[in-house]
Amino acid sequence: MRPLDDGEVQGEINILPMIDVIFSILAFMIISSISLTRSEGLPVNLPSAKTAQTEPTQQINVTIQPDGNLYLNRQPIQLNNLKGEVGKLITSNQENLVIINADTQVDHGQVVEVMDNLRQVKGVRLAIATQKN
Repeated sequence: MRPLDDGEVQGEINILPMIDVIFSILAFMIISSISLTRSEGLPVNLPSAKTAQTEPTQQINVTIQPDGNLYLNRQPIQLNNLKGEVGKLITSNQENLVIINADTQVDHGQVVEVMDNLRQVKGVRLAIATQKN
């Protein structure tokens, strides 16, 4: 039997690999959260503008796809039902911003027709989504 004072080397815990794993997980979370903050509308090819800005108010998204289909907050809707459904989403104590996400291939007349319907709803501000140059 050996005596305990024989100078045995105690095992040590190396925390460097654990730190690497934690930083990798942190980097993944940051990158994935950045991709979640994009537009809430359906993916369309937006026109670009040098003066594009982001709006921090309550947003209601109206998307017009290239084939002319209309969506309200990712749900399909007909143009004649748009005014009533947006009116239901309006809250009186907040500033309500309706963002129109129209593809570059959408006919200008259809965008104007959608805007005309939305202007008839009280308490709505309109904006057109663009990409920043």
